[in-house]
Amino acid sequence: MAVQRYLQIHPMDNVLVALQDLAAGTIIVFNDKEFALKQAVAAKHKFTIQPMPQDADILMYGVLVGKLNSNLSEGELITTENLRHASEDFRMGNRKTVWTKPDVSAFKDKTFRGFHRSNGTVGTANYWLVIPLVFCENRNVLTLKAAFEEKLGYKVKANNYVSEVEDLIGLYKSGADVNQILNQDLLTGSASHEAERLFKNVDGIKFLNHEMGCGGTRMDSDALCGLLAGYITHPNVAGATVLSLGCQHAQASILKAEIEKRSPGFDRPLYIFEQQKEGTEKELMQKAIKATFAGMMQADQNERKPATLDKLCIGLECGGSDGFSGISANPALGFVSDILVTLGGSVILAEFPELCGVEQELSDRCVDEATAEKFMSLMRTYNAKAEADGSGFYMNPSPGNIRDGLITDAIKSAGAAKKGGTSPVAAVVDYPELANGPGLNLLCTPGNDVESTTAEVAAGANIVLFTTGLGTPTGNPITPVVKLSTNTKTFEKMPDILDLNCGTIIEGTETIEAAAHRILDYVIEVASGTVKPKAVLLGQDDFIPWRRGVSL
Repeated sequence: MAVQRYLQIHPMDNVLVALQDLAAGTIIVFNDKEFALKQAVAAKHKFTIQPMPQDADILMYGVLVGKLNSNLSEGELITTENLRHASEDFRMGNRKTVWTKPDVSAFKDKTFRGFHRSNGTVGTANYWLVIPLVFCENRNVLTLKAAFEEKLGYKVKANNYVSEVEDLIGLYKSGADVNQILNQDLLTGSASHEAERLFKNVDGIKFLNHEMGCGGTRMDSDALCGLLAGYITHPNVAGATVLSLGCQHAQASILKAEIEKRSPGFDRPLYIFEQQKEGTEKELMQKAIKATFAGMMQADQNERKPATLDKLCIGLECGGSDGFSGISANPALGFVSDILVTLGGSVILAEFPELCGVEQELSDRCVDEATAEKFMSLMRTYNAKAEADGSGFYMNPSPGNIRDGLITDAIKSAGAAKKGGTSPVAAVVDYPELANGPGLNLLCTPGNDVESTTAEVAAGANIVLFTTGLGTPTGNPITPVVKLSTNTKTFEKMPDILDLNCGTIIEGTETIEAAAHRILDYVIEVASGTVKPKAVLLGQDDFIPWRRGVSL
């Protein structure tokens, strides 16, 4: 069977996507006509299929993604020089909530083994948290990490590269010059010893640091308390130790109120210590150490038990995206999303700057007009704030995105939205609230990978599926982050950080539906604790709260 070399994503599209590198002069056969490429077109990039005048609309995924800056003939490469961002305006439309549910017979009787909480949620992991309410306590949190992590058997087993540094020290002492150092072949770093876990049912003790809590706006500190409450009440968390200075904006009383709002009658162990009340650092640390150890003893009493798949809440994320994201990994996640929604589970689609251009479709899919209005209002407010500060959603694509075919925000967004599948939008949620209700939830976050993932987890995601075309090592302290490559080349180049390959879809060896089934089977193993994603193995515990300013 001949390998497909280019693709029209949607019947309305007036550009094709190169699925492999195409040389200048390559003959393109499309819609019963032939034409030659005017320039070489690298894989993931787009080219015209007809002559088009300046200011003509460029359509991809069936929507407007840009306007031409100059006249183009057929077979011309689309570039940042000849295309500018453009997207359709949006307004209140008719409800379009009728959808075709996928066949879920392969999954309807499957379960995962998770940690059941008294409020009905189920964790895919069982962690103890140590968190500061304000950046002033970061040092004390790190001191607790040094005291606990290795002794309890949770230090990440990874290359420490000490031997490489020792080799270079020896060369330096022997008189080696700079060029000899740079050209020296180094031995592989030795893995650190992993002590035996003391608490078999506790997956880890996680120490979060941040730069917020005081000195900023009250809005930021209140949002921080909401975010931290989302982590403390998260189904993957058994309990928490919180360190407060005492005088900061992010008060313990605010945190407690946010916890009660998210989990009324919260009954997991929670210890809050204020340094200004305790006095000396020694008093504070000894109390925190005893409380943390006692709390982990309680956490260890919980064991994994079977849970139905409707207890999964999957966060959908993309980072380091490329021109294949919207036609391989993202639509595969969309199929996973539709399966999970059909089973009664929860899905979170975030990154609002990366929904620019598909607002009409998503708002029409909202279950009612109030939900649609909330989504449109959040999108308009966010973009207006960005533009007021000299930016705008149009500036979202990164240099890496552009280099690999995503040259306008609308192109990037049209592909990114495919992660949300086709089900109705059940709820629209603003940061940092819960978004774990059944069905597809839209959560207002920036497109920044770590800020958005951090927010999705606080909103209730107990698994995050993260697509990447360029390779991104993002992880999270308490929720497993599964990395899916959009193309085989990146997957084979970066096997240490990537878990699954969706390049098979581009190569034509696997359908989107088959890839979705493979992904969901893997998710069940991760949720059961039998498989650890690379981010977990590497201890990639990224945590960045969103300051509610402009972050795209």
